[in-house]
Amino acid sequence: MSNKNFRPTRRSGRRHEADGFTCIHCKLQVPGQAWGTKHRNHCPACLCSRHVDERPGDRASPCRSKMEPIAIEAKQDGEWAIVHRCTGCGEIKVNRIAGDDSERALLSLALRPISRPAFPLDDTR
Repeated sequence: MSNKNFRPTRRSGRRHEADGFTCIHCKLQVPGQAWGTKHRNHCPACLCSRHVDERPGDRASPCRSKMEPIAIEAKQDGEWAIVHRCTGCGEIKVNRIAGDDSERALLSLALRPISRPAFPLDDTR
């Protein structure tokens, strides 16, 4: 059998939505599907993400840097979302939480302004 007609299968750089991924920060193997979300886009343990989308699911961003969780947004209907800032380009994105996200990590992020205020609290002028 001749190998001259053999062509290796070429993979596109795009990950299928159902596939899992390795967290860019904590290296956890993250399953691709989770209760409460159609587009898995962050680690359920540390809440970090990777800057891959311009619009949800398009995988069109050339940046590919780590997205750090910086805050929690509480929406009018009571749903929470994670606010991420890209460490490469500084873009801010908001992502819905998933059903398997660490409650401890979410609460830690939500309480960050209280535990580390932007101004001194002990000034008694």
